[in-house]
Amino acid sequence: MNILVINAGSSSLKYQLMDMDHETIIAKGICERIGIEGSNLQHRPTGKEQVRIEKPMSNHIQAMRMVLDALTDPTHGVITSMDEIGAVGHRVLHGGEKFAGSFIIDDDVMAVVRENIPLGPLHNPANIMGIEACREVMPATPMVAVFDTAFHQTMPPKAFMYALPQDYYKRLRVRKYGFHGTSHRYVSRRAAQFLGRQEQGLRIVTCHLGNGSSMAAVKDGKCIDTSMGLTPLEGMVMGTRSGDLDPAVVGFICEQDGIDVQEAMSILNKKSGLLGISGFSSDMRDLLNAIDEGNADARLALDMFCYRIRKYIGSYAAAMGGVDAVVFTAGIGENNAIIRELCVEGLEFMGIKINHEKNALRGGERDISADDATVRTLIIPTDEELVIARDTLELVENLPGKPA
Repeated sequence: MNILVINAGSSSLKYQLMDMDHETIIAKGICERIGIEGSNLQHRPTGKEQVRIEKPMSNHIQAMRMVLDALTDPTHGVITSMDEIGAVGHRVLHGGEKFAGSFIIDDDVMAVVRENIPLGPLHNPANIMGIEACREVMPATPMVAVFDTAFHQTMPPKAFMYALPQDYYKRLRVRKYGFHGTSHRYVSRRAAQFLGRQEQGLRIVTCHLGNGSSMAAVKDGKCIDTSMGLTPLEGMVMGTRSGDLDPAVVGFICEQDGIDVQEAMSILNKKSGLLGISGFSSDMRDLLNAIDEGNADARLALDMFCYRIRKYIGSYAAAMGGVDAVVFTAGIGENNAIIRELCVEGLEFMGIKINHEKNALRGGERDISADDATVRTLIIPTDEELVIARDTLELVENLPGKPA
């Protein structure tokens, strides 16, 4: 079966068509600047040159029509008709407490996604637009919602609750939800397979490091804690997000500078992190180049980024009663040897020790542990689209009337 995976943003729509008989990508692409002047589709069929189509897209419905036209085009298409798409899997950011897994999309599921807009005000409305566009263009095709927060729903209350008056949890559902769950689920399970171990009895710290970064403690295949919280702002030092800080900082800044809470939150989300510390960039590659030129602020940003990760590795080992593997994934985690080395520096006392030659190699899954390490350090490239496609296939195959 061919599965179309959709990740809709407010002005973009990423897609990937997968042949699930072989778990291979047939084509992928992105619609950019939806509803904005200069909208375009970049379509890459596997084994062929990328095609760029510039055409006005006033909404996500027009974008979906363009995607289907590109997929079925006689020249650069990969299927003869949209009937060859067996189902659509949608990435949805926030499922709140009601979804601990993936679900066939129906009116009840859509109602919950809308209900959680206050918890995901930027992403859930965009995800809804993507779903509604697909339902308009492909009304007979079954669709599945895969929630970014679902994997973290196994956290116990002692991990997900905040020490606030319980009224805020009972009335407003203020708690830790966590994000990047699809990535943490994929890499933790793939790590177990890589090690030849059952998930039961295995304790893994997963490090999803990119412009947005998060970590998770995964014990027996289940998340027991994660670094992001009510929003993606909590946790790591990130590209432009502050991560953990004293909540009183918000009130102090507002009072001292005469700004409101919204402006302060914008600073914490968009002007802080690596960008705020370095003063010039949120991109780790720029920082490393600046460090080579002697930039002290860039060095401080790097040190703070890695120090926070080391602390979380130690705290998650304590939460799980030990650790068997540390996994690095996502853009920085998969590709930056210097960062990986600094993140585990000083953790030899825990049995975490890497081989510098193995760490310097690039590409693919690999074990970069030193021979005498008792904790394995792995690089596992993430594949959130594959998780979405697998979940979609499993649910659709079990629909009534589907052949066994």
